[in-house]
Amino acid sequence: MKKIITRRDFLNGTQVAIGASLLTPWMTACGDVNTGNMQNFKLPNGYYPPEKTGLRGSHDGSWENMHAHVMGRPFSTDVSVEENYDLVIVGGGISGLASAYFYRKTNPDARILILDNHDDFGGNAKRNEFKVGGETKIGYGGTESLDTPSAYSPAAASFLKEIGIFTERFYDYFHQELYKDMGLSKGILFDKDHFAEEKLVIGYGKKPWDQFVAETPLSSDAKKDLLRLTTEEIDYMPGKTFDEKYEILRKTSYETFLRDYCKVHEEIISLYQRWGITFWAVGIKDIPTTSVQGYGGMPGVEHTLPRTGHRGNEPYIFHFPDGNASIARLTVRALMPDAVPGNTMEDVVTAKINYSMLDGNDKGTNIRLSSTVINAINTADGKGVDVTYVRGNKTHKLRGKKCVMACFNYLIPHLCPELPAAQKDDLAYSVRAPITYTKVMVNNWRAFAEQNMDFVYYTNDLYKQVELDYPVSMGNYEFGKTPDDPMILHMCYVPWMQDHEGAEQWRAGRYEMLSMPYQSYEDRVLAQLDQALGRAGFDAERDIEAITVNRWPHGYTYNPSLVWEQEYATDADKPWVKGRKTFGNIAIANCDANAGSNTKSAIDMAYRATMEIV
Repeated sequence: MKKIITRRDFLNGTQVAIGASLLTPWMTACGDVNTGNMQNFKLPNGYYPPEKTGLRGSHDGSWENMHAHVMGRPFSTDVSVEENYDLVIVGGGISGLASAYFYRKTNPDARILILDNHDDFGGNAKRNEFKVGGETKIGYGGTESLDTPSAYSPAAASFLKEIGIFTERFYDYFHQELYKDMGLSKGILFDKDHFAEEKLVIGYGKKPWDQFVAETPLSSDAKKDLLRLTTEEIDYMPGKTFDEKYEILRKTSYETFLRDYCKVHEEIISLYQRWGITFWAVGIKDIPTTSVQGYGGMPGVEHTLPRTGHRGNEPYIFHFPDGNASIARLTVRALMPDAVPGNTMEDVVTAKINYSMLDGNDKGTNIRLSSTVINAINTADGKGVDVTYVRGNKTHKLRGKKCVMACFNYLIPHLCPELPAAQKDDLAYSVRAPITYTKVMVNNWRAFAEQNMDFVYYTNDLYKQVELDYPVSMGNYEFGKTPDDPMILHMCYVPWMQDHEGAEQWRAGRYEMLSMPYQSYEDRVLAQLDQALGRAGFDAERDIEAITVNRWPHGYTYNPSLVWEQEYATDADKPWVKGRKTFGNIAIANCDANAGSNTKSAIDMAYRATMEIV
């Protein structure tokens, strides 16, 4: 390429030698030679990870020590206790931050330390910033929105208000009709391996169905089937009651429903195979038919099983420009006001966090980044928890009266060797799904507007989709409303491991993701954007300013709603419920503990865990 795309601050992205000590320039600048003086953990002035591009998310330097520990590399825990706290929290995502908030409400003078292995707080709620045309553009690198906040628990709803989030304001900030008023719609890029030709067809769900179907490269029989699915009011399970249908279809995959009940051509199966993979992290062979109507765009079910349930009853608009990273930032502001300037949900969007104030505080809360916990055990006298962690190439130990494990469930058995074997098994049950959010900073979005398109679904490629960013303006941040303005494109990749069953496909997909070099991600970005936009004048050399790949090998929380999940007599029998039991002075708070990949679960589990140890 003639133009150099910004992708600074990343390593190759392949699985480097396990156990290698990776010292980032910032870590070196910190002079990590701790001898008990917290000031040595203070981050330097100018430390600001949201500006980093290239390979982010589970970035190199954040995962190697933990992988080495899990794979058996010995790390010495025979070091002296350097610091003492009232509460130590392992994990600086929303659940960990909320745990600190809830604990401090009960114990206002508590000294709290939050440890996180990444170079930024927020967990999967990650903020991406780009500089283009002299302005800062903000995107979300992970958890993107508050989904259906009216369904939040009293504890979670109160938490949002207490940190300054008032969800009704998003009705003013989110430009719900912008793309619709511009005449934009969804496109499908049919691949040539499963269809007659590679072809982009625009207008899915907007054009008259007979016109859209006629433009597709489907066979004659498949066209008839797609037109039938989208236009005819057919009950494919006549004679059965709603309850009877529901009991059958909740264990019937959408693929099976299309093939065995709707009797569609195999090309229709190929068309929808990956439609929901960015939401469920699996293909339609594992998605229950009862779930698809809440997602949208998956036809054939409406007149067989009328839609019920709450998801989607509110518009999907409760979105900060940086996604739920602003929730993390607002929580840090509540804990450490001097580190996050401002006082409203609007001004936090453009606030410049002073990372040098996150650690080294004698009182209150500290957040220590780039610190991988490898051991947490109850003290022999039962009055505390010793926590050992690795930062850079040094091992440290500290003691907390209480400890909250706000990290992934599957890690906890490796960190807490004292846990009963049965509880370890229950924690290990929650396999997380890999997902990558790639953000592409372009200096205009004319190629979308000129094709009347805001979204492209790829039937068979690395990235399942590319779409325009959510149109949100709030505070001093303005979304680029015209096609000549800069735009952050969102591309999403979930490994589709067709030869694996159940959660094993996520394990295999994680290996694929970690083994993929950054260049492979970038190559597919360029190729797929050229496929969809090249005919409208898009030029990657001219139009792409920067690329950030937010790679999350342990992304979505385990989803028990898929067709393979076993039945449980009661909630108390579910492994994630049994696994979250407090052990001595150690409580467990994370989305895994509720088997819910959403911010509501993160907050609820933080509240539950904290109340168990206060």
